[in-house]
Amino acid sequence: MRALLWVVGVVAGVLILLGLLLEAVRWLVIIGVIALVAVVVFAIVKTRRVVTRHSASRR
Repeated sequence: MRALLWVVGVVAGVLILLGLLLEAVRWLVIIGVIALVAVVVFAIVKTRRVVTRHSASRR
């Protein structure tokens, strides 16, 4: 009986930790996607500035 309680307790602990880990992974994915979008927008803005300066200096 005591061993069964230990097994149930360990399994419950593993399930709780797994749930927390999956929740953390979900949030990390969301943060990563937001960061990726920000980097792409920043790259587009910077590229347009460089192209605008380059074409202005050619005139």
